[in-house]
Amino acid sequence: MNTLASVVAGAVGMCVLAVGSAHAAPYDPFSSEYADLDTEQSSQSGWPVYDPYGSQRSSSAQGSYGYGSAGAQAQVERIPREVVGYNGRYAPGTIVVSTAERRLYLVLGNGQALRYGVGVGRPGFTWSGVNKITAKREWPSWTPPAAMIARRPDLPRYMAGGVENPLGARAMYIGSSEYRIHGSNEPDTIGQAVSSGCIRMTNEDVTDLYSRVKVGATVIVN
Repeated sequence: MNTLASVVAGAVGMCVLAVGSAHAAPYDPFSSEYADLDTEQSSQSGWPVYDPYGSQRSSSAQGSYGYGSAGAQAQVERIPREVVGYNGRYAPGTIVVSTAERRLYLVLGNGQALRYGVGVGRPGFTWSGVNKITAKREWPSWTPPAAMIARRPDLPRYMAGGVENPLGARAMYIGSSEYRIHGSNEPDTIGQAVSSGCIRMTNEDVTDLYSRVKVGATVIVN
């Protein structure tokens, strides 16, 4: 992993993000097309602006699991994506995140849901509520806000979408908040409470969810 990627990967928990100007899209390994890196939104919601980089990752793991490393991937025990019985009274297409279980359920109807493993907010950064998916982006770029740069002057001022970007392959924006359901370049953190409030998934799982979810879908976090 190069120096810049190591700096970014070493500061885990990417959640509070500003999306930068469009750049040439990288090749998308999950589809046969180049990804759309259109830009959008900064939060005007008044929600707390959290540092997307968490500090809870073990020192032994820092810089060790860039998403593009096949060797690192083999060391991670992946949480299986599977159809399960689900009795919640929600309409098909609803996303339900159980922070206690560290699982995300996409309601399918007929008593079933598709269950994914997720990473959730670490202690002090948990939240709950009901909102909507307001935007979707493939291979989103990242521009750290000024407050984050002040804390971490070593961070890049802009990072194009790609396999080393902490937002991963896909991002789904929750309301007008700074929270997102997004991929990750650190799959070893899935199933843990390490983020600053965002819901993170493996790139494979977030790409699958992205293909099934529409803008306007309800998101319930509890």
